[in-house]
Amino acid sequence: MKQLPDGIYIEGNSPIHKLDSTVKMLLFIILIAAVVVTNSLPGYLALFLFTAILCMISKVGIRAATGNVLRLFWFFITIFLMNLLFFKAENAWVHFWIFHPSFDGMMQGIKVAARVIAFLIFSNIIHSSTPPVEAASAIENLISPLKLLRLPVSQLALILSVSIQFIPILFEEADMIKKVQTARGARFESKRLLEKARAAAPMVVPIFVAAFRRADELSLAMEARGYRVDAKFSKKKKVHIGVNEMISFLICIAFLAVQIMVF
Repeated sequence: MKQLPDGIYIEGNSPIHKLDSTVKMLLFIILIAAVVVTNSLPGYLALFLFTAILCMISKVGIRAATGNVLRLFWFFITIFLMNLLFFKAENAWVHFWIFHPSFDGMMQGIKVAARVIAFLIFSNIIHSSTPPVEAASAIENLISPLKLLRLPVSQLALILSVSIQFIPILFEEADMIKKVQTARGARFESKRLLEKARAAAPMVVPIFVAAFRRADELSLAMEARGYRVDAKFSKKKKVHIGVNEMISFLICIAFLAVQIMVF
């Protein structure tokens, strides 16, 4: 059976699924702040312990929470090497041209990669437990103050929501194109970086074409169903703040405070 792409909503009855979508997005912002302020080994251990607990509570599954993390393995290797080789430190192991490998650079690379991984896992959990319509409504609620600047908040929320939902679809398109190129002799599994680059280069144009085709099909479908930019939208969904939302908010605030003051 074919597995669902990463980031697709997974129906469930977990406490994370039951949270109000707007509150959920606000909690996501708080958790991202906690990721940014983390700057020590105990802090990172606490961060990933909290992430593991969140994965278990959400019940979206390990693959849904970490799928694109595994797919971006070489991206994390690149981040690590860039920090290892270019991070300027006084205790550099060796100075060669523009390269300054050091222990501080190695730790900086690990920290940056760990932050990106935590961000991706939190994002996957939120989007896997939130229906697209509710996600759009939540984004609209959060950016509603922009109405004071006469910005089209409803349209912006729709654009952001659709863009987020397109990410797993494009990953699936890229995977399908990769399989086609492999059948034609492309060597993606080669250990030589030059051969990998040559194999990946022909994928760029088809992926962009697929993205534009998907966007065009979506716009036609929306117009066929009566969507109009200048139409008056119905009143957006009200924010529901109950006991679960208050408890979740206090937990995330406490976690952020611990990361700032203790670690």
